[in-house]
Amino acid sequence: MGDLLQLGGTPLPLWASILLVVAASGLVAVSAHWTVESATRVARDLGISGSLVGLTVVAAGTSAPEFSVTLMAAFEGRGSISIGNVVGSNIFNLGFILGSVALIKPLQTDPLIVWRDGSVLAVATIALFAFVGMDLSLDRGEGLVLFAALILYLWYLVPSRRRFLEGSPPLVGEQTSRGDSLRPVAIDLVRLAGSLLMIVVAAQMLIYGGTSLATSLGLSDWVIGVTIIAAGTSLPEFATSLAAVVKGRYGISLGNIIGSDIFNVLGVLGLTGMIRTVEVEPAATASLAGLCVMVLITLLFMRTGWRLSRREGLLLIALASVRWILDLAWRA
Repeated sequence: MGDLLQLGGTPLPLWASILLVVAASGLVAVSAHWTVESATRVARDLGISGSLVGLTVVAAGTSAPEFSVTLMAAFEGRGSISIGNVVGSNIFNLGFILGSVALIKPLQTDPLIVWRDGSVLAVATIALFAFVGMDLSLDRGEGLVLFAALILYLWYLVPSRRRFLEGSPPLVGEQTSRGDSLRPVAIDLVRLAGSLLMIVVAAQMLIYGGTSLATSLGLSDWVIGVTIIAAGTSLPEFATSLAAVVKGRYGISLGNIIGSDIFNVLGVLGLTGMIRTVEVEPAATASLAGLCVMVLITLLFMRTGWRLSRREGLLLIALASVRWILDLAWRA
């Protein structure tokens, strides 16, 4: 397990690891608040709905920790951490994050996001299971297929902009007149980039401290990737989505979670697979199957009444908890 620490550097003492985790969590929370505010202003300046901003700009930014850790682990030959990080992050996003958001405040869903973006996520997840679950590897050709699918998805979103605007409610605090005094979009974009960068740095701090703690427990590469590191890299999505729903910006909250999961599978793993073939442990098959089930159940819950209730949120948290318990059973 010694070379695992290359992901974060020299291991820290227990007290330092705990302190680093606490400090990083606070920094992520503050950064998430700024991210939601900046993303809202960008959406208003450009006349784009919160849903579209959440699905693209915010989702890509909050997926940056997954990308950096996944790519780094792949280059170090730690395929189980590389793919396990994405699988665990998506389970964490749909189970713990979306479930927690719904527990705090029932979440109104958007039919367009459920049918279009939810379908993309479902197909991408099933494709990942087919690619990795059968031979326990993701090769360059499979990575190319995933990444090409992301390009096609983003290309499709551009002409869908008008439908987003027609079908999405205005953002909280949004002015109805474009003639109102607005901040220059360039300044808002810089602030958004800065807040996303802070989230990435804070997440890396969290991963460093969390990896030191997990390694001392003797966990396997897959378990570390699908649980501890996955939770660390998912913290930006949690803080951003929670801050957005508290402010009543459901489009950013829901779009961030669904969009981030799409970016994780198609973008993060697609690009990683294109660069280098990644191999995983046999435990990956069960986790990938669990992720497929989680995605389908989440979409079903989002479709019922076009809202995610507190009861459904609690069930998502329970499903994610069961998946974590089963993954920890592979700790040997």
